[in-house]
Amino acid sequence: MKASEIRSQFLKFFEAKGHTIVPSSPVVPGDDPTLLFTNAGMNQFKDVFLGFDKRPYSRATTSQKCIRAGGKHNDLDNVGYTARHHTFFEMLGNFSFGDYFKHDAIQYAWELLTEVYKLPKEKLWVTVYAEDDEAYEIWNKTVGVPAERIVRIGDNKGARYASDNFWMMGDTGPCGPCTEIFYDHGPEIAGGPPGSPDEDGDRYIEIWNNVFMQFNRDEAGVMHKLPKPSVDTGMGLERLTAVLQHVHSNYEIDTFVNLLAAAKKAVDAAGGGDCDKDSPSLKVIADHIRACSFTVTDGVIPSNAGRGYVLRRIARRAIRHGYKLGARKPFFYTLVAALAKEMGDAYPELRQAEQRVTDVLKQEEEGFFRTIANGMEILEAALAGGAKVIDGETAFKLHDTYGFPVDLTADVCRERGVTVDSAGFDAAMQRQKDKARAAGKFKMAAGLEYTGANTTFHGYEHLAREGATVAALYVDGSPVDVARAGDDVVVVLDETPFYAESGGQVGDTGELRNATSRFVVEDTIKVQAAVFGHQGQLVEGELRVGDKVNAKVDADRRARTVRNHSATHLMHKALREVLGTHVQQKGSLVTADRTRFDFAHNQPVTDAEIAKIEALVNAEILANAATQARVLPIEEAQKTGAMMLFGEKYGDEVRVLDIGTSRELCGGTHVQRTGDIGLFKIVAESGIQAGVRRVEAVTGENALAYLQSLEGTVRQIAGSLKAAPAEVPARLGQVMEQVRSLEKELAALKGKLASSQGDELLQKAVDVKGLKVLAAVLDGADAKALRETMDKLKDKLKTAAIVLAAVDGGKVQLAAGVTADSIGKVKAGELVNFVAQQVGGKGGGKPDMAMAGGTDPTHLAKALDSVQGWVGERV
Repeated sequence: MKASEIRSQFLKFFEAKGHTIVPSSPVVPGDDPTLLFTNAGMNQFKDVFLGFDKRPYSRATTSQKCIRAGGKHNDLDNVGYTARHHTFFEMLGNFSFGDYFKHDAIQYAWELLTEVYKLPKEKLWVTVYAEDDEAYEIWNKTVGVPAERIVRIGDNKGARYASDNFWMMGDTGPCGPCTEIFYDHGPEIAGGPPGSPDEDGDRYIEIWNNVFMQFNRDEAGVMHKLPKPSVDTGMGLERLTAVLQHVHSNYEIDTFVNLLAAAKKAVDAAGGGDCDKDSPSLKVIADHIRACSFTVTDGVIPSNAGRGYVLRRIARRAIRHGYKLGARKPFFYTLVAALAKEMGDAYPELRQAEQRVTDVLKQEEEGFFRTIANGMEILEAALAGGAKVIDGETAFKLHDTYGFPVDLTADVCRERGVTVDSAGFDAAMQRQKDKARAAGKFKMAAGLEYTGANTTFHGYEHLAREGATVAALYVDGSPVDVARAGDDVVVVLDETPFYAESGGQVGDTGELRNATSRFVVEDTIKVQAAVFGHQGQLVEGELRVGDKVNAKVDADRRARTVRNHSATHLMHKALREVLGTHVQQKGSLVTADRTRFDFAHNQPVTDAEIAKIEALVNAEILANAATQARVLPIEEAQKTGAMMLFGEKYGDEVRVLDIGTSRELCGGTHVQRTGDIGLFKIVAESGIQAGVRRVEAVTGENALAYLQSLEGTVRQIAGSLKAAPAEVPARLGQVMEQVRSLEKELAALKGKLASSQGDELLQKAVDVKGLKVLAAVLDGADAKALRETMDKLKDKLKTAAIVLAAVDGGKVQLAAGVTADSIGKVKAGELVNFVAQQVGGKGGGKPDMAMAGGTDPTHLAKALDSVQGWVGERV
């Protein structure tokens, strides 16, 4: 059977057993920022197992896309060196949520393997947790597996397998014993059965793991029986396919055979010649195109942080292996089409995103190919010395200058038996961060030492607060007890309505006052995560620690800011609806004037798409829906489906914000109803880096002012064209057509004028040792006229060296030409440069034709007179 048939039979088998076939979730967990990538089939059912979510089914089966290339589960370094490690793999699974348990799970597994896939029963071994007598009895008494092929593994004897066959979601929570199924490849393969000293060999291969969640472990370590025990299983499709196709390595199964052939063809076409079809490097490439393509499909783009950095590491590792095989131009991105053909039926989202994935990987590959040759040269030089360790500074230079992730350097070194000084690399990286931090312009709050209580924030409900206490004062970064008029100060209050800059939203401005003092707040910043600093100038009186002040936010500025912030949430949702769910926030800045939003997308947003986005946002505004904010435990917030950003640090409790149909986690301030935004208009769209676009938008009165400004511009244009505003496009088209027509007429006249002058100039050519030399000015000529006249003069003079000049607006335009029979003696490029240097310029070109310019026409006549002598010296 092909891998696709094996996958299909698995799902159909469990569907016949009452399971619902659930589509694979993305490799990027949309509701779990704590997880780098989806690495197991149970990830999408995590909340169901924890009791936070309820599905309409109690039995499920999936073929789940998984990636293990970062964080705790990282197989990247092993790919290409082993028979079964992958960055991307498919996990077949069946799940019971409080329905069936051990007996049925074991029976289903045995029936599928022996009756559907028809594996020989005598080839199958099983393991159980040492203390799980129930599972042992089911395997031995009910299924009939002989005792000698059932291995108890656990911590009862203090063995090194203490945690094997007992699964835990964390230090606390659901947990339970496992039972695994192994396939015996036979005595001709080295290795012993599970639990033996030789178990790491390749003879006995684990193909299925069944987890029985039957306990809840509390903080004291006590195991409590769950009222509804559940089942979580996982079987690697690639491993199972290798067994069923009677091959030893996963890279010999049909899926990889086809991808390896495509990889070889691509590498050969890129300069690899005829690379070895069994090369480990081709395995790396075939594996990595799967991980990269599915990661990009699910919204990640290469970057220098988080998931984007893992993607970049994987892609550049594959590219380097292609370079090792001889590829000297981009090749990796071309494999997306082959992968879509191979796996697009099972995962249609890959086929739908094929062009976008191709474009993203091509852009990344072209960027790396611009530096890979120099980087490899430096690395090869470092390895040539025979050292057993590459120093950290060299590894950092490769990373920082040539785009070599340190694990890529380590991968090259491992092939030579060399290691990388990781500590030295980390030290060099830290020095760079420290240097950047020192060079950056930090706000006054940076480095302030504060040991008092947190600030109580009232700004969601109120814009003023009376009787706030001054908790701390800082002048020039140092704590003081008193600040005086004229001082630039950071004031920390025990409570405040001022919002401190966070999450892209700027800090509030306003003032602090009491009977004797007035402090102008120019910005509000975070001294610590929950400590707000009011930065500004004391303009009247004195302020002392302990004083009471009335705090008042600039209401107009806050109102304009919250309109922009709320519109940003609606725009984010609209961007995903119009452009695709790959759109992810990469940065934002919300001010009183506008909102700026950066997001993952690999091509410009078209005018039509911008119009759709604006229409969606303004429809939400017209709906005038009430905004709702809820503070929830992080687990409950995840259950609501709120948008969560990977890389953000969320606490135990988070703020879930509903604005219109948008739902995100956000601690910022917002409008009470969507209608408060008034009007939304995108004013700019641009690219800021590879795969990242930026849109800027305005709302409310700023949007109105923007549109009025555009309208004023249109009216001015209409006045100049003597047309009504609605007629401007048509009238402007007519004017432009007239301009183009006049330009053609002018060019024709210039050509005629130059031609007539050219005929007159023939008489001025001087014979210098058999070569006709002509240097003259063409009045009213442009560069085109100079070239055309030059060609005619060369045809008529036959053997000649010519310099023509024109002057326009104080600038000199030069052209030099030499006939074909004379370029062995005189070069046009050298001739035109000789003249240009005398008129404040320079130039060059081909031996028979060259152009130049100059800025000093006062010396033109003298320069042209010198041409005859210059030519005479060379013929």
